[in-house]
Amino acid sequence: MELELRHFRIVAAIAEAGSITKAAAALGLAQPALTGQLQRIERIMGGPLFDRDRRGVRPTAMGELVLERARVLLPAVSGLRAEAARLSQSATVRGDVPGRVRIGAASGPVLGGLIRHLGSAYPDLRVSTHVSWSSEELVGMVDDGQLDFTLVGVCGDAAPPTRPGMRWRTLAVDPVFVLLSERHPVAQRVDVEVEVDLAELADAQWGATPGDGCFRECFAAACARAGFSPRVLYETDVATNIDMVEAGDTVVLCQPMFRPMQGIVATAIAGNPLSWRTMIGWHGDGATAPFAEEVLKCAGLAYGEIITRRPRYAAFLERFPDFGVQI
Repeated sequence: MELELRHFRIVAAIAEAGSITKAAAALGLAQPALTGQLQRIERIMGGPLFDRDRRGVRPTAMGELVLERARVLLPAVSGLRAEAARLSQSATVRGDVPGRVRIGAASGPVLGGLIRHLGSAYPDLRVSTHVSWSSEELVGMVDDGQLDFTLVGVCGDAAPPTRPGMRWRTLAVDPVFVLLSERHPVAQRVDVEVEVDLAELADAQWGATPGDGCFRECFAAACARAGFSPRVLYETDVATNIDMVEAGDTVVLCQPMFRPMQGIVATAIAGNPLSWRTMIGWHGDGATAPFAEEVLKCAGLAYGEIITRRPRYAAFLERFPDFGVQI
């Protein structure tokens, strides 16, 4: 792993806040996620960057060296981005339509439809993509000028990872559903076509796709409100999650737009204790910023198409109209 510009921003944020907890809040990260990032940076550098005690953190000699470089690099890159944005404004297809758009995305079904709608509306537009489970990585790539737009998911009311100049719009708010086998004991005794009580799943083995937000903590809190502590939550890729569900003993937390599969059912949790916001972010000073409204429009169309192919979720949205597309 090599030192990246986002690592300098993390070190600078921690030094400015004087506390990992405060820096995590400022960056829109869970504290464990930021601690993990700092540990990786320290491994790259070969030693600790901060001394820690009950009063907070203070830079070590190596930390001061990194901060000295950060104070030079970060403003220089910000200025470079602004200059590049002005120069690249001339590279357009027509009006405010750029010649190229680079889109990042975490987990979720919207990306494919977004690409299709952009290609249909703007045949000369070149679209490239980058997929990552890490919202922090995707936002860092937008901030570094490697991506123009990113789709990320955030848990509940949590803020997305933030950087100076970032703009955010909420595409959709969805409840978190559970994915379970029709052979699962709970599926045999409750009407999973409607919803399942979280307490019914107290003995379940759990699975989910990975991420770097607060979802794991929010899930544990929802279980606590339901009167139990969940067994270990396995974070793994979609295919492995499906394999575990098909085995019959694992319940996977999923988005309600999950593609129907024989023998597997995605169903609501009673009371909708967990929610997920899909957000689109871009840099306000980026060359493609004037194109943001078109990206948002195409993303909304893509989301709406998915709902038409998911009649059970469409019926859910009729009962709970506060969920669904927000633009």
